[in-house]
Amino acid sequence: MKKEIKKYQKPFKERVVRDFKMNKAVYFMLLPVIVYFVVYHYVPMAGLIAAFQDYKIKLGYFHSHFVGLKHFKRFFESIYAWRLIKNTFLISIKDIVWSYPLTIGFALLLNEVRNKGYKKFVQTVSYLPHFISMVVVCGLVMDFCKKGGILSIIVSFFTGTESSLLSEAANFQGIFVGTGIWQGIGYGTIVYLSAISGISPELYEAAKVDGAGRLKQTWHITLPGILPTVVIMLILRVGSIMSVSYQKIILLYSPAVYETADVISSYVYRVGIAEGAEYGFSSAVGLFQSVVNLALIIIANKISAKITETSLW
Repeated sequence: MKKEIKKYQKPFKERVVRDFKMNKAVYFMLLPVIVYFVVYHYVPMAGLIAAFQDYKIKLGYFHSHFVGLKHFKRFFESIYAWRLIKNTFLISIKDIVWSYPLTIGFALLLNEVRNKGYKKFVQTVSYLPHFISMVVVCGLVMDFCKKGGILSIIVSFFTGTESSLLSEAANFQGIFVGTGIWQGIGYGTIVYLSAISGISPELYEAAKVDGAGRLKQTWHITLPGILPTVVIMLILRVGSIMSVSYQKIILLYSPAVYETADVISSYVYRVGIAEGAEYGFSSAVGLFQSVVNLALIIIANKISAKITETSLW
């Protein structure tokens, strides 16, 4: 069947030209996005050669000493390598396990709100944390978690002991993931609410005629309707498991909690840039992160294509 369809299709070039003529405005709107990705994502890839060099700014890429896999070997032989990889994976997995279903659930709840004024108010309030400066957010978290802070007092009510929560390694990942959910849960619903709005109202009307309540409508119509979007977003999230935001980590952590807080990106910033300006080493570890993320997104995409028949490509 697929071969027959391909047989009657016009050549790819003709289809692109025809589509461009029909949708010129859309292509012009897409142009700034293409320029952004080319300039900030594809052109800098030439700098990956620094991962295999003892890169010096004054010498540049063409005259810096080539060292092969020295930086990769140094990272994997480091006593911190396993801890960094483990912390990065744990924080990302915890974030997916908690924030992903909560964001979808929050979108479904918002969809059920019939009062437009109240719905807009809830959306505005839930979106705001996403736009607050990371420095301000981390300052608030540190104040809430210090000894005498509101979160410390609440925890002490259940445990009987009051302490600075961020000074204990066991608490760091929970605080990091929890504050991340608070920041992103509202903003993350935009994609799912958009997908829900694309579901035909006729399906809900037919379900009402058959006697289905709101819960059954959500289970049998809304969730299947947004499933492709949910799968695509999950694939993209899996593809960034190794990329935990170093800004928030650096603003919150201290040497006392390195055991559970230090991740690959914060280690690269601290050792490769802030302390020693070892650009070759930081490039090598960054390349390792990117390769693992690429492998994960390919695996997740293949699994999704087989199980749900939805994939990125």
